[in-house]
Amino acid sequence: MALRVDLDEPWLADVGFGDSFLEPLRLIPEIEQEQDGQRFRIAAVRGVMIMQRQVGAHSWKSQFRFTLTPRQLCDFEARCQFQQTSPASHFTRQRICTLPTRDGRITLADLKLIRTTQDGREERMLQNEDEWRAALAEHFGVRL
Repeated sequence: MALRVDLDEPWLADVGFGDSFLEPLRLIPEIEQEQDGQRFRIAAVRGVMIMQRQVGAHSWKSQFRFTLTPRQLCDFEARCQFQQTSPASHFTRQRICTLPTRDGRITLADLKLIRTTQDGREERMLQNEDEWRAALAEHFGVRL
């Protein structure tokens, strides 16, 4: 989920997409904005806004699309219900915990520990539930 926040100017805040920008972006199409060594921009195409991330020196990858149509919280109830209960949702098919870090992101997806940085992605399979609990405590401060 992304929110438009109006202060001195309009901003785009990512409140649920995950591996994206951490601080709000100015909601101004076609300007490049940098955060933690990554470049972002918002493209406007026929009434649809597209948040993009730079990949490589000259390429941009679309991350998500949105409009500026105001919404109510109830507009998200069906999708929220799906994410929480549907067997097709990746949130019900595995345990997942993820946090941004200074240089990227740390993710625990079932028994897979994933470190993502600008230099790449490193995956390590944990051997058992004890290692999973230890990783959950060490990286996320969650003790079960």
